Amino acid sequence: MILNTVETGEGPALVMLHGLMGAAQNFGGLARRLGQTHRVLAMDARNHGASPHAPGMDYTALAEDVAETMAARGIDRAAVLGHSMGGKIAMMLALTRPALVERLVVADISPVRYAAPSRAYVVAMQGLALTPGMTRRDAMAALLPAVPEEGIRGFLLQNLVFDGEAPRWRVALDSIAAGMGAIEDFAPPAGARYDGPALFIRGTRSDYVLPAYMPAIAGFFPHAQHAAVEAAHWVHSENPHAFLAALEPFLAA
Repeated sequence: MILNTVETGEGPALVMLHGLMGAAQNFGGLARRLGQTHRVLAMDARNHGASPHAPGMDYTALAEDVAETMAARGIDRAAVLGHSMGGKIAMMLALTRPALVERLVVADISPVRYAAPSRAYVVAMQGLALTPGMTRRDAMAALLPAVPEEGIRGFLLQNLVFDGEAPRWRVALDSIAAGMGAIEDFAPPAGARYDGPALFIRGTRSDYVLPAYMPAIAGFFPHAQHAAVEAAHWVHSENPHAFLAALEPFLAA
């Protein structure tokens, strides 16, 4: 599958991969900054943003989508950065297609299975009645009982498109819901490892990268480096200056 890609800048290629229910546009300011030194390609995952909809959300398929999109744009090797679900896609690409990955950056995720609250968010989105005349404010209020955190509600509702009588979801909710087990999991081929440079950037107020997960990281990525940013899970948007301070020297090395 060829993914919708937002491209900016010139220089060494840098692929950027968003998290669940995100889109390439989430990297806006960060992509523009990195575009000063790199050819940045921010990709919408399948069933997200403006990319095609298709069944199957396992990381092998998602990584192959990235590989196909790189090939279509004439890129045979790139630095690859992914956040959350995008970090798992980036890790799977590095483990299964290491020749494509010049260096790897993983933002606040580990190569482990999670029992995350994301499944409840998908159910809440599926249950939202999209009625004629509904406004974004109406949708925010309707999601409140299931998703009390205002920031998360706003993030999810970035996927609501108001271009007709009633709003519609940009994301393929049914395919994502059917694939939640695969999204929460991480199952690379037996014996897989990536011997290139890797940087794991975690949020200090997040529980997605814990000491218990370090053996898994070291097993798959023996040359992994680590950095901590004062932030919760959305490290790159919550503290972009500290995130860039950790990221840019690694990309320039």
